[in-house]
Amino acid sequence: MAVDEPAPSQHGGTDLAEIVLGHIEAFGARLAAGVRARMDALSHWPDDVAALERTIAATGWTFLSLAVAIPIVSAATLAVFFLASRLRRAEAGSGPALGLAAGAAAASFLAGALLAQWLGAGEPLVQRVLRGFAFAGSLSGLTCAATAAALRAPASPLRSRHHPGLRSFRRMIDAVVYWALFAVAVLYGLRLFGAGAGLRDAVGLFGAVVPVTALIIVAYARSRRNLAFALAGPRPRSRLRVLLARAWPALAPALIVASLVLAQIAATLGRPLRPLALLLTILLILLGPHLDSHIKAWSGAASRSHSIPLGIAAAVRTARFMFLAAAAAALLVVWGAPVVIAAGADPSVLAWPAIEIAGIALIAAYLWNAIGVAVERALLTETSAATSHDDEAGQAPRSRLGTVLPLIAGATKASLAALAALTTLLALGINVWPLITGLSVFGLAIGFGSQTLVKDIVSGLFFLADDAFRLGEYIETSGAKGTVEKISIRSVSLRHPRGALATIPYGQISKILNFSRDWVIEKLAFRVAFETDVEKVRKLFKKIGQEIAADPELAPDLIETFKSQGIAAVEDGTLVVRGKFKARAGKQFQIRKRVLAEVQRAFQENGISAVPRPLSRDPALPYA
Repeated sequence: MAVDEPAPSQHGGTDLAEIVLGHIEAFGARLAAGVRARMDALSHWPDDVAALERTIAATGWTFLSLAVAIPIVSAATLAVFFLASRLRRAEAGSGPALGLAAGAAAASFLAGALLAQWLGAGEPLVQRVLRGFAFAGSLSGLTCAATAAALRAPASPLRSRHHPGLRSFRRMIDAVVYWALFAVAVLYGLRLFGAGAGLRDAVGLFGAVVPVTALIIVAYARSRRNLAFALAGPRPRSRLRVLLARAWPALAPALIVASLVLAQIAATLGRPLRPLALLLTILLILLGPHLDSHIKAWSGAASRSHSIPLGIAAAVRTARFMFLAAAAAALLVVWGAPVVIAAGADPSVLAWPAIEIAGIALIAAYLWNAIGVAVERALLTETSAATSHDDEAGQAPRSRLGTVLPLIAGATKASLAALAALTTLLALGINVWPLITGLSVFGLAIGFGSQTLVKDIVSGLFFLADDAFRLGEYIETSGAKGTVEKISIRSVSLRHPRGALATIPYGQISKILNFSRDWVIEKLAFRVAFETDVEKVRKLFKKIGQEIAADPELAPDLIETFKSQGIAAVEDGTLVVRGKFKARAGKQFQIRKRVLAEVQRAFQENGISAVPRPLSRDPALPYA
């Protein structure tokens, strides 16, 4: 059906809205014509069945004999596959692997093809049809083995068995695979026998698309909670991963339904997709997140292992990106190539730029992961060293390298991403120099207009260069104090002991008191009666210090033992006696608790009375 082009406007051009509406009307007209053509073809399916019957009869076969031979070949192929996979698994002494399944699939296809050759002797057309069902049987067995491996939990304790909650889902997906592949084999046989378009369309629509869609929807509806739990993975979980796990049981069926609808639209427009390509799309949607979980767990273990070289660990970690890129490329070929061809363009023209962009992305991903693995290993080594010296390694301050390294890694990754983006634009033939010049001018304008921001960044660089504080240290600045929890390019975040988080820009910090460096001197004051024997108190303090110095738990953090400093003051007829000790910074609190407990016990055993600070009789006066 021809559609008139939009008429030019009075100004010599064509209105954009008219162009868009014209294309929409043309698409609607082609779609309506395709629907009418399909409905007309479907109405002639009885004639197509009769013609198919005559074609089969011309080969010397009948519907009944063919209906008997097809199940025989299919059942024999599946039986050989399962038997071969079990024998190979018994020989290997381990669970079913994809390599063993591939060998079993090859053996089963060979057996099915030989059986098809024998059953269809003298009729090449029948032999080809039966070989198609043998191929469908072997491929379905291999696909179900791959599905089982993908749905197996990636955690090592569960590696030998499937996730309990996913068994019913796996069975439903196996049913989808078997049904879809044998439906493809039926369509292949109909095409070989020259069946009419209406009959093939009816079998594909009502024998494959509708049942497969229904099975997938039921599978996700029955296992949505277990799927969400399995996709979330072990803790700790990122927020994005949790959101994807919650949404995927509803998102995956929607994507599959959308793919099938688009495939039907393409068939209506006269550009049908290949059934195996559509099945590949469905399998990627079904198994993609599960395979990603396996690759993530595998790459995470490799990146943390120091026995694996850095380059190999980065390559293993890049495998996750390669899988996502391969899946995206497969979907692009399946769905994008028909669109490009329909638009009148040559797909080979776009192939070389796509290869260049893929190479740039792969190199950038490898370098990105190499930086990430190096930083993670350095921080893991530091944490392990801190754990061997300190039971509270999670609260221990980091080293200077551990503090600065994440900032350097972040800046390096940002530069790498910018360089990869510019290189990609160059590969697409875009001149990037005006963009670089514009960004330079824009950055210069920001520098002049945001002097406070520049001051914060420069001050932070000098603070880090001077090693004024590190992650995990307890510091006090003008207006805030707490443990350094986060260091960014323009501010530092302090966690107060009571839980409040304060963020201070570097430019507002005039002075820093660091309570976590090297050592601290803790001084304790005790009020005792005026007639107390000070020499006796001194000896008691000395004995307490010796006992604490002999304690294996406190001795490593004690630099100078607890001792008396004598009388510090006389207030209101009482003596203020002081004692002190020197300890590692941040480790004085446990020693202080022990000292106070021992002093209380010693005073009670030796009849020394502690005197409280007296209150003034005049409420307007402060404590004495």
